[in-house]
Amino acid sequence: MPVEFKDYYTVLGVARDAKDEDIKKAFRKLARLYHPDIAKDKKTAEAKFKEINEANEVLSDPEKRRKYDQLGADWQSGRAGHGPAGGTRQGPNGSQQYDYHFGGTGFSDFFEQFFGGRQRGRGGYEDEMAFAQPGSDIEGAILVTLHEVMNGATRVVSLKRTDPRTGEIETQTFNVRIPAGVHEGQLIRVRGQGHPGSGGAEPGDLYLRVRVEAHPDFSVRGSDLYHELLIAPWEGALGAQLLIPTLSGKIKLRIPPGTNNEQQLRVRGQGLPKGQTGERGDLYVVMNVQLPTDLTAEERAAWEKLGGLSRFNPRSA
Repeated sequence: MPVEFKDYYTVLGVARDAKDEDIKKAFRKLARLYHPDIAKDKKTAEAKFKEINEANEVLSDPEKRRKYDQLGADWQSGRAGHGPAGGTRQGPNGSQQYDYHFGGTGFSDFFEQFFGGRQRGRGGYEDEMAFAQPGSDIEGAILVTLHEVMNGATRVVSLKRTDPRTGEIETQTFNVRIPAGVHEGQLIRVRGQGHPGSGGAEPGDLYLRVRVEAHPDFSVRGSDLYHELLIAPWEGALGAQLLIPTLSGKIKLRIPPGTNNEQQLRVRGQGLPKGQTGERGDLYVVMNVQLPTDLTAEERAAWEKLGGLSRFNPRSA
């Protein structure tokens, strides 16, 4: 089935030979403009942010990016707009299998066809005289926000199947419960929504593999969150009280005097839920000391005076 080609490099505004750091910076810049928590027009921003997140999901992963780049020649030859997959899939025994497409998972049809859904185990239609055969399972991907990880959610997901024998399209819509504390790579099981069985046997199940949506303010490591905080040299040297974001709103953080670049401060219990235990991980605030680059004459004189007065020498033993 033809799908709209997604030019992920254009979405992020980077060259095809962009380095990993360039992709990371481009995503952060766009995410701060379009993340629904920040943007004023939340409806428009949500669609744009999902597009940005999908591009980052592919281009920041070396294996996905390599796979994506290999298709470039085909698209440049005039086959753009036709997805890398489509039609029916063929089983190991030559039987035809349903073609299927997801909706409501947070990913585009292009992503679903090329990076998302796949079959688990045997499935498809067997010979009409075959013995009863349970239907195979289907696996897809679902993009989950940090707020959904934090609070849990119910998502409406659709599954469109094309019957290989008749060409008829069947669309099913169902609710998928996303439990609080769900983690990257976890499989959410939806019973009975896989391929139909043959000979009266039970259908297979649908498994949705969780992809945690990237966030402009936080990175995720297990149940812990990490936030990069930009501070001025005098804030690190003298200490300060600064507002930092959490998933529950902004809080004050005390920066102790003598805080160095890349030093981490831990805020207990401000991370993500640890499964269904009721406990939460921690928030680690990583210091990033920024130096001023555009000095006035008065500021330069003050820095020169400080340099003459200070006993600090970073190269001393």
